[in-house]
Amino acid sequence: MKKQLNSGNEFIIDKLTNSIENISTGEVFDTEIVRLTGSDASQIKKSDWQFDWHKEMKDKTKNIYKLTTVNNPTIIQGLLSIEDKTDHIFMQLIESSKFNKGKAKVYLGVPGNLVAFACKVSVDRGYEGFLAFDAKTALIKYYQQTLHATHFRGLRMFIEPDAASRLISQYFKS
Repeated sequence: MKKQLNSGNEFIIDKLTNSIENISTGEVFDTEIVRLTGSDASQIKKSDWQFDWHKEMKDKTKNIYKLTTVNNPTIIQGLLSIEDKTDHIFMQLIESSKFNKGKAKVYLGVPGNLVAFACKVSVDRGYEGFLAFDAKTALIKYYQQTLHATHFRGLRMFIEPDAASRLISQYFKS
């Protein structure tokens, strides 16, 4: 499988939930997002992911996080790579696990959960929720509608404090 270069993120906000939701049963599962550690690397098989997360983990300027359910922290539902730019957070990569993509996906809400977390990191670091990322050209309008993101120029988009606050309140209880 050929690895794709990062020429813009391509993630679909399938549903903004308050955690993640099993498609077939409607059951909602509480989630947690924690920093990916070296011991987690063995769980990440390159063939199961579009991006090379092992390479991403080696870049010390980036922080990699995994999304799991509270009841089953060993199964990674999605991954997120962010970078602190000293006045905002930049979302480098975001990816749902193989079983959370396409028509046969198991859970709804994984990408929204990860984006909300990136916004929360921005707030926690004093950046008011500012989050930037690059989008595939075809998805710019989509992210404007689903995330209330603003198109800056080229592929660059950003989420401002009001939109960040909406996402954070959707996924994280005070």
